[in-house]
Amino acid sequence: MGKHVLVIEDEPNIIEAISFILSRDGWAVDTHSNGHDAVDVVRAKAPDLVILDVMLPGKSGYDILSELREDARTHDLPVLMLTARGQTKDRELAERIGASRFMTKPFSNAEVLEALRELVPQ
Repeated sequence: MGKHVLVIEDEPNIIEAISFILSRDGWAVDTHSNGHDAVDVVRAKAPDLVILDVMLPGKSGYDILSELREDARTHDLPVLMLTARGQTKDRELAERIGASRFMTKPFSNAEVLEALRELVPQ
């Protein structure tokens, strides 16, 4: 059984880059680009890990993460937060809400793979 990741991101070039590197590494990749119904999509897809952008249309990544952490079914789901804003306060907020890891864009392919391998061991 392969590893399954859900990428919640609204920038097509980021979606394409992450999907490519993860598919090549053996991950099954689903994508979603709207914050509004992202929590429902996470519940429906039941991924092993979520890559979640902070700034999304409809609902922020922080709000989505809060909802995931409040739900017993997704409370322990690994979540890698992505942001174009790397300020300390953004990282602290993500950690306080319950992000498993926090990564600033732009990022390297190796950084993403390393983070996912740590969050979901082979």
